[in-house]
Amino acid sequence: MTATTVRLKSTELALPALLVLLLAVTLLSLVAFDQGALVAPVTDAMADKGGVLHEFFHDARHLLGVPCH
Repeated sequence: MTATTVRLKSTELALPALLVLLLAVTLLSLVAFDQGALVAPVTDAMADKGGVLHEFFHDARHLLGVPCH
Protein backbone atom coordinates (compact mmCIF):
# COMPACT_ATOMS: atom_id res chain seq x y z
CA MET A 1 0.00 0.00 0.00
CA THR A 2 1.37 3.40 -0.93
CA ALA A 3 0.61 6.74 0.60
CA THR A 4 -0.83 9.44 -1.60
CA THR A 5 -0.28 13.13 -1.17
CA VAL A 6 -3.14 15.54 -1.58
CA ARG A 7 -2.24 19.10 -2.37
CA LEU A 8 -4.67 21.80 -1.37
CA LYS A 9 -4.57 25.38 -2.53
CA SER A 10 -4.68 28.05 0.11
CA THR A 11 -7.82 29.46 -1.52
CA GLU A 12 -9.59 26.14 -0.86
CA LEU A 13 -8.85 26.47 2.85
CA ALA A 14 -9.83 30.13 3.17
CA LEU A 15 -13.58 29.64 3.65
CA PRO A 16 -13.35 26.78 6.18
CA ALA A 17 -10.67 28.67 8.11
CA LEU A 18 -12.81 31.81 8.14
CA LEU A 19 -15.83 29.86 9.39
CA VAL A 20 -13.83 28.24 12.19
CA LEU A 21 -12.40 31.62 13.19
CA LEU A 22 -15.87 33.19 13.20
CA LEU A 23 -17.25 30.37 15.34
CA ALA A 24 -14.35 30.66 17.80
CA VAL A 25 -14.74 34.42 18.14
CA THR A 26 -18.50 34.06 18.62
CA LEU A 27 -18.12 31.43 21.33
CA LEU A 28 -15.43 33.42 23.09
CA SER A 29 -17.52 36.58 23.07
CA LEU A 30 -20.55 34.68 24.39
CA VAL A 31 -18.57 33.24 27.27
CA ALA A 32 -16.57 36.38 28.00
CA PHE A 33 -18.98 39.26 27.52
CA ASP A 34 -22.51 37.90 27.59
CA GLN A 35 -22.75 37.98 31.39
CA GLY A 36 -25.01 34.94 31.30
CA ALA A 37 -27.95 36.53 29.46
CA LEU A 38 -28.20 33.80 26.81
CA VAL A 39 -28.09 30.94 29.27
CA ALA A 40 -30.32 32.69 31.80
CA PRO A 41 -33.49 30.78 30.79
CA VAL A 42 -31.71 27.48 31.36
CA THR A 43 -29.93 28.50 34.53
CA ASP A 44 -33.07 30.11 35.97
CA ALA A 45 -35.03 26.94 35.29
CA MET A 46 -32.37 24.93 37.12
CA ALA A 47 -31.99 27.38 40.03
CA ASP A 48 -33.92 25.08 42.32
CA LYS A 49 -31.27 22.42 41.70
CA GLY A 50 -28.65 24.54 43.46
CA GLY A 51 -27.47 26.69 40.56
CA VAL A 52 -24.87 24.17 39.41
CA LEU A 53 -25.10 25.20 35.75
CA HIS A 54 -24.72 28.87 36.66
CA GLU A 55 -21.64 28.09 38.72
CA PHE A 56 -20.20 26.02 35.88
CA PHE A 57 -20.43 28.97 33.46
CA HIS A 58 -19.24 31.38 36.13
CA ASP A 59 -16.15 29.31 36.86
CA ALA A 60 -15.50 28.83 33.14
CA ARG A 61 -15.29 32.59 32.74
CA HIS A 62 -12.76 32.82 35.57
CA LEU A 63 -10.80 29.95 34.05
CA LEU A 64 -10.49 31.99 30.83
CA GLY A 65 -9.29 34.96 32.85
CA VAL A 66 -12.40 37.09 32.31
CA PRO A 67 -13.39 39.16 35.33
CA CYS A 68 -17.10 39.21 35.99
CA HIS A 69 -17.53 41.10 39.26
